[in-house]
Amino acid sequence: MATKVVHLTLDERSARGLEARERAHPDSHAGWKPAADRPDPVALIEEQNVRRDADLVPVRHGRMMASPFTFYRGAAKIMAADLAETPTSGLTVQLCGDAHLSNFGVYASPERILLFDINDFDETLPGPFEYDVKRLAASLMVAAYNNGFSKSDARAITKDAVTTYRETMAQFASMKTLDVWYAHTSEDQIRQSVTDFLSATDGKGKGKHKRKDTDTAEGTTSMTSKERKEATKRFEKNAKKAHSRTSDQALTKLSEEVDGRYRITSVPPVIVPARELHHAYGIEPGDLEDVVFTLFRDYRSTLRPDVRQLLERFEVVDWARKVVGVGSVGTRAFIVLLQGRDRGDPLFLQVKEATTSVLEGPLPKSTYRQPGERVVQGQRLMQASSDIFLGWSKGVQADRYFYWRQLRDMKGSALVELMAPATMAFYARTCGWTLARAHARSGDAVSIAAYLGDDDAFDKSITDFSERYAEQNDRDFAEFTNAISTHRIEATPQV
Repeated sequence: MATKVVHLTLDERSARGLEARERAHPDSHAGWKPAADRPDPVALIEEQNVRRDADLVPVRHGRMMASPFTFYRGAAKIMAADLAETPTSGLTVQLCGDAHLSNFGVYASPERILLFDINDFDETLPGPFEYDVKRLAASLMVAAYNNGFSKSDARAITKDAVTTYRETMAQFASMKTLDVWYAHTSEDQIRQSVTDFLSATDGKGKGKHKRKDTDTAEGTTSMTSKERKEATKRFEKNAKKAHSRTSDQALTKLSEEVDGRYRITSVPPVIVPARELHHAYGIEPGDLEDVVFTLFRDYRSTLRPDVRQLLERFEVVDWARKVVGVGSVGTRAFIVLLQGRDRGDPLFLQVKEATTSVLEGPLPKSTYRQPGERVVQGQRLMQASSDIFLGWSKGVQADRYFYWRQLRDMKGSALVELMAPATMAFYARTCGWTLARAHARSGDAVSIAAYLGDDDAFDKSITDFSERYAEQNDRDFAEFTNAISTHRIEATPQV
């Protein structure tokens, strides 16, 4: 029997938020200190490595050792353990679980419109909205320091993102239910926002938004005429690049023609085709094809009937193991090449292993027994629009699960390391708006907005947390690199 849904009035929902302020006032997020019994950060990374492909673990470490920021990207499990000890309001949303600024980007909607949204959901789980806000805010502080920004600029950028989140949540609290659900950020909206942002800066770096050593976002928004031109050029270049990232482009980049048929090119250890995966994962070479088709059949069964029928028009041509990301390196990830009407009609799918979320433990376990379904359903709930080929399957080995999606569907992400303070400030606001919209889809925007309030107490508190956490990240990074130099763990850099 279905559970009856309780519908509270607006006043009751607002009262829930005000009660939450009594449990954990917005000021309570400031003053963070690591727990006295805080786990060894390197041990947590080693714990994750146990289930990963052993030959790729050094690659993961090599990518994480590049900078404190890349380390932070791969250290979601460490932060999850730290967040478990922080105050929360008790207001639950569907969390991204790893909402750092590099996990936002553009991709194509089914209508072939370029959208900006969160684009990684490996750790998604219901939980306190503050977890995602802190993960995003701390990532901005870490990235700003990594780029050599001043402390005042780093604080201003971080605070501005949180302020945008709070103010956007208040806007969603006043909107109609369907209007919240349909809200999104399209390419045209981003372009207009970029134009407005650049027009608000003085070409000589002087005027209304002159750089100054204050705690406000205005300190980061001045740009020279040259910087404005470069920012405009970079945006248009990135948009054009995203539009070109399709299966057709992947065919030219990732495959080769042999005897009139395309096959995936070997680029070990990043790309290892099936023909070179001898006795991989305990499977005999002669059985690999049957295994792939079994997984593919199971995956198709999770799609909508119309999409399933569409996918049946494509046949599997080849597949390969492909290393992806930073934190994901070592988990099992593959690409599958399919063709439709002929070899000039390609479709590339990505198959990523879904494991237990790093938040399961600090938070209750997922209600989905299949981690792949957990990822897919979380993504559908948070994104404004999702890939039609998003689905899941069980692996042939016990306790292995996967989710499937298009490999290149006009996907693109910002080059964080190249950002100037003004650019990062703009990007921070965009991410703050996007995260609020994602949370408003699954959570109660009215209650969250009432909790956040009209003042900037929450903004300052989270900024303080982020500054302290960035310092802790530096210490963890030092421990991590020391573990490499003392040969406690191995690393293969620049792969």
